[in-house]
Amino acid sequence: MKRNIILLGTAVFMLTLGSCRSEDDFTESIFDTNVPVVDENKATYPFDQWLYDNFLVPYNVEVQYRFNFPASDMNFQLTPSDYNRSQVLAHFIRYLFYDVYTKYAGDDFMKLYGPRIFHFIGSTGYSPTTGTEVLGTASGGVKITLYNVNEVKRYTDDVEYTAEDVEVLNERIFHTMHHEFSHILHQTKSYPVTFGQVTSGSYDPITWQERDSTTTHQLGYVTHYASSANYEDFVETLSCIITDTDHRWMNRIVNGCLVLLQETDKADVLNLVDSLGIDPDLQNAPWNNITFYAESEYSTETGSYQPTGRLVLSDFRSGQQVVNKESTAYVSQYRYTLIAESLKFRDFVNLMVDLNDAAKRNDDKSPVSFKQLVEKLINAGFTFSVSTPGVNAIIKKINIATEWYTDRWGLHAFELRQEVRERQNAINEYLHSEDMVVYDLK
Repeated sequence: MKRNIILLGTAVFMLTLGSCRSEDDFTESIFDTNVPVVDENKATYPFDQWLYDNFLVPYNVEVQYRFNFPASDMNFQLTPSDYNRSQVLAHFIRYLFYDVYTKYAGDDFMKLYGPRIFHFIGSTGYSPTTGTEVLGTASGGVKITLYNVNEVKRYTDDVEYTAEDVEVLNERIFHTMHHEFSHILHQTKSYPVTFGQVTSGSYDPITWQERDSTTTHQLGYVTHYASSANYEDFVETLSCIITDTDHRWMNRIVNGCLVLLQETDKADVLNLVDSLGIDPDLQNAPWNNITFYAESEYSTETGSYQPTGRLVLSDFRSGQQVVNKESTAYVSQYRYTLIAESLKFRDFVNLMVDLNDAAKRNDDKSPVSFKQLVEKLINAGFTFSVSTPGVNAIIKKINIATEWYTDRWGLHAFELRQEVRERQNAINEYLHSEDMVVYDLK
């Protein structure tokens, strides 16, 4: 069964109720102020006290790790979060989330704008009807619900997190957290309407999950879910900057470049790569074979497949053909291999620019290295079309979102990305530091 990830941000507006104060002089409280906030008699007392000291006192935040049935989504069959894993996640939230924003926005930022409740759910919120999976929700700028807590690796004295573990943590938890927190921020200060205008004609709130990754990126979206609505697109863009791996970004950029680039686009693409701080070794690593395919359809007149005139690239990682649901069949006799071996990323960007130049001219003045290819394709019935690639739309939206992030909040998304990466690289040091304490039940 196909499972697609959905990051659901719910914009719920709050009513602030003003209270009236009478002229009466109040004396002692009618409540028993001697009762401690944390119950020492509970088996979970040590962790409850830690949450009180690290979340409630400094940030006025309640972490609901016990299963809160009335506050849970009744549409899903859910399970409680594991006690050990809940503690690990609470530590990570402080180390990788609160401490990061506090470092760059000051001590009061999370006190003013941070959520007031974190609600932990152990299992996923899976919908068999749509085949989608809820990873988190944000409600009214107050509460963030996180699912999949039981996928967090349990803490032991010798626990180690691998790069794959960190990627899962990002994908399943922290991408969701930055996504939902960005909802809280834009519910507080609205983002520019120009953001949604960049790809206004292709948002699909109903069947977005049916798009493949290549189509999504060519349309100018960082993820499938980003293409569902402009406000989800906005927070997905910011969250992807902060949490996505180098390799995920490289694949996104490559897919977004599959429609031919122009020379003026080249600098913007390479600047994005540099801004993301993508590892130069990854840029120089060979990508899989780049192969051009002629899209073909069966002709009843000739009894054979004939080219339809469109040009398609194979997938870089798997070598599989990039085929949309509407695409027709492919046959081997209409396959033209452009590059038999792998290219480095920057060579790929240059190739797209050069092909674009050849496609615009299609004459004897075309670059010699591409003339033979172009002639073959023209003779086979191809016509070239040059349009704005999806990567341009992605870059435009990144610029709008990050400028808003800086102008309205004083935050720099690429700086946050670097800080998060450095902390994640040191996550095992943190796990075995004095700051990391995980309690057994009393």
